[in-house]
Amino acid sequence: MNREYHRWHSPNLGRDMELLVFGHAGTRVVFFPPRLGRFFDYENWGVVHSLRPQIDRGEIQLFCIDSIDAESLYCRCKPPRERINRHESYERYVLDEVLPLTSCMNPNPFASAMGCSLGAYHAANIALRHPHRFGKLVALSGRYDLTQSIEHFHDLFGGYYDDSVYYHTPCHFLPNLRDPRPLDEIRRLQIILAVGEEDPFRDSNHRLSDALRDKGAHPALHFWRGRAHRPAEWRQMAPLYV
Repeated sequence: MNREYHRWHSPNLGRDMELLVFGHAGTRVVFFPPRLGRFFDYENWGVVHSLRPQIDRGEIQLFCIDSIDAESLYCRCKPPRERINRHESYERYVLDEVLPLTSCMNPNPFASAMGCSLGAYHAANIALRHPHRFGKLVALSGRYDLTQSIEHFHDLFGGYYDDSVYYHTPCHFLPNLRDPRPLDEIRRLQIILAVGEEDPFRDSNHRLSDALRDKGAHPALHFWRGRAHRPAEWRQMAPLYV
């Protein structure tokens, strides 16, 4: 299996960013790490290995990217406005730097956004905000409303709310989306959501799935036994849905 390490100074983020590439051909899969995760987590946890048959056959090429959650959504020492601004810079990094790299390495026009836990949020948020850039969304154990407190998972913005928070909350902006062009692109997307039956974010998945169906999209929503919010379950989910 081809494995490559890449690092460069991101002009959008003003810092070095790293990623790992697995495979040589097929669908370009941008794989977002979980909450506060790193670009090497999925390799260390065996999730990449679980996808090796598809990778070796040239069906998919994984681009396991880094997160900056500790500088953005989970940086409690910064005001919410600064945190969402940093998150928007991360989105520009993915769109303006990571995606062009994937296209340079692999001419396949089909790209997927994929992630687990908060990585599922990142994948869903960017794919639904920029559906013309992706053909598929795979979101595992995701939370799609960061303003809602559930169990010990608090509102990440502490009650702060503005247009940027709204437009980066899929469960908020999607129900009100009326523009026919992005709606047509969203309806074209292959969308797969998977979550544990006892996951505290099960309702968030229901809400996102219902909002998508109300807009004429056709998401597949899968439920797994128990909480199913660990690498052990993600190793099983990933080969089924990628």
